[in-house]
Parts: sequence; structure tokens; C-alpha cells
Amino acid sequence: MDSLIAASARALAAGDALGALKHVALRDDPAALALRGIAMAQLGEHPRARELLKRAARGFGAHEQLARARCVVAEAEVALAVRDFSDSPRTLASALATLEAHADHPNAMQARLIAVRKLLLLGRLDEAQAQLSRLNGRPLPPALAAVAELASAELGLRSLDIAPARAALGRAHAAAERARVPALVAEVEEARGALAHPAARRLSNGQTQALRLEEVADLLDSGVLVVDACRRGIGTDTHWRALARRPVLFALARALAEAWPDAVDREALIAGAFNTRQPDDTHRARLRVEIGRLRALITPLARLDATARGFALRPLDGRDVALLAPPIDGDQGALVALLSDGAAWSTSALALALNASQRTVQRALADLAAQGRARCIGRARTQRWLAPPLAGYTTILLLPAATQMA
Repeated sequence: MDSLIAASARALAAGDALGALKHVALRDDPAALALRGIAMAQLGEHPRARELLKRAARGFGAHEQLARARCVVAEAEVALAVRDFSDSPRTLASALATLEAHADHPNAMQARLIAVRKLLLLGRLDEAQAQLSRLNGRPLPPALAAVAELASAELGLRSLDIAPARAALGRAHAAAERARVPALVAEVEEARGALAHPAARRLSNGQTQALRLEEVADLLDSGVLVVDACRRGIGTDTHWRALARRPVLFALARALAEAWPDAVDREALIAGAFNTRQPDDTHRARLRVEIGRLRALITPLARLDATARGFALRPLDGRDVALLAPPIDGDQGALVALLSDGAAWSTSALALALNASQRTVQRALADLAAQGRARCIGRARTQRWLAPPLAGYTTILLLPAATQMA
């Protein structure tokens, strides 16, 4: 390594991107291109950073596999920052294998953490947990330790394991302080805010109560029959029935829970579940079928009693009923939750995270843009979507593929 490359690398390690560029700005050899790419990423010029890192990776020869793998990892981190998930995961996995084969453990751990963070954004929590478990017990530099603890904390928060999540955030804060990286400290503090801000609303007996994540976990463990409109399910502390893929049944369950202990008229159930204001005999017949399906599904939890005008929810064992509503109104909660991190998302990345078609996501984004809750930048393939950070509450429970209770 020549002196200019070494000086540029030291400047980058200290967070001095402009100082790093001064040493290598006029050079086009692969090592200089890689350092320029990392510097541009630190300055927020992500498209230019990715271009430089790709050029650097191509410039390293077949005998420089380690350097090429480091470029791949750096480019993957930039892609993660701009929420571009188009690259095959095999590319990063191959780079990880190369780094481990050459005993470059810090960069290998960095690659694994990038994979974990990508899986978390896509809602693939079980896979993220499996990847993260491979880092357990390994000594990590302070900055990587902070990122690993942040990932552990997010897993805990999204599965409502509050005590482990709180402990992970404490360890992340200590590691970030040791690393002396202001952006990392700020990220930890933002994650801590998820514990302090309201995460949902409890609707019961006509009253509304804002709940923090810890209070949501306590409610789910309290024995109350909860209809969860955040994660689309119904259950108690011992039984859970997921209804995310059965929207009609969930609409019926929500309407019945919102009216509890009173009954709901058949016309109101038809209007809410089937989106019609002029019910006919076919709708009434379909309502009987769907009520039968819901009744069979929740047999261990509650009864559905027919009344003269409609139906009423009757929990077993004299339990109370609580409707857990999202902290924000509207049907695009998961989409708003993803956009609320302040990053710029492509429609393809949003579609992957939501497990929906790109056309469905585009229609939802158009609705949000019309409401002033989202905006786009760029055009065609470079178009990205942003939303203002949502202050005052957290959207943890609205993120896709949150861990469901057994």
C-alpha cells in the first residue's frame, strides 16, 4: 500500500471524507477508486459511490480476490442505504466466504451484519436471527458491536420481547460511545425512542388509550381477548389466530371487537367486510358463510352469538375484549412504517418488503402522495420514495412480517 492510499484510508477511518478525497481524487487505480467510493458514500453521494465501487471491484485482478470482496461488501452497504435490493444475495455471500477464507474477520462480520440488516428490512426475521446468532460470542470492534446490538434490539422489539431488546439497546449505546461515531450514537438514541413513544391504541368500551410497546406486550400477556389491527390477528396469551391473509374474517372480527359487548347489525358487517352499501341476498348469504368460518376459527377463544339484528362477540371464561389499533389511520400502515425511517425506497424494494406486487405498491404510493404523506424523487429506474419521519410514535408493530405469537 503506497503512502497516499494509506493516508486516505486513515482519513476515512477518522470520518474525514474530504480529507480522504484530497489524497486520491486524481487517481483511477482500483484501490483509489474504492477509497473514493467509500468517501462519496460518507458524503451522501450514493449513486456515484456505487459506480466507483463497482469499477474498483472490476479493476482488481483474479489474484486480488480479497480486495474485490471488500469492494463488494462496501457496495452492498451503499445499496442497503438507498434501499436497493436488486442484487442477488449470492454476491454478498460469495464475498463473505472469500473474506472468511482469507481470515479478514472484521470485514466478514461487516458483510454478515449487512445481510442481517437487509433481512430485517425485508421482514425475514427468522433468517436474520439465524445470521445474527453466528456472531454470538465473537469479539467485535465497537462500531460493529453497536450495529449487531441494534439488530438484536430490533428483533426483540418486533417480537415484543421488551426486556432483551432494552438490554441490547443498552449494550449498543455503550459500544457506540466507545466507537465515537456520532451518527451511530444518534441511531441508538432513535431506536430507544421506540420504547418511549406510543406504538398502538387500545380501543375498549368506547375509550381510547395510547400504549407503548411494553404496555402492548403486557396487554397481550394479560389474558384479554385482543383483536390486533396492527398485525392482523386475534388471540389471548395462550392462543393466537393470524388473519393477515384473510381480510374478510379480520374485518368481521374488528367490527365485532369494536362494538363489544354490544352486537353489530348485519348490514354494518356487510358494509365493512364486503365494501358495499347496497346489500342484497347474495351478500347476506356470504355473511353467513364468513361468520361460520370465523366462528370455527376462534372456537378456543370466543363464541359468536346471533342476535335478532346481527352478531355479538362473546369471549370464553368471561374475558374482556380489546381492539389494538394502529397509531395511524389508513390501510397503508405497513408502507408508511417502512417509509418513516427517512430513507429513500424504490418501489421494487417496497414490494419485496411487503410481499406485494409492484403495481399494488405504486397505487398505494400514489394515494399517500395525494394525501401529502409521501413524495418521490428522481425518475424512471432512479425514482425513490420518501416520507417525513413520524414524530411522537413508533411504527414497529406495523412493519411487515412481524413475528407472530404461537
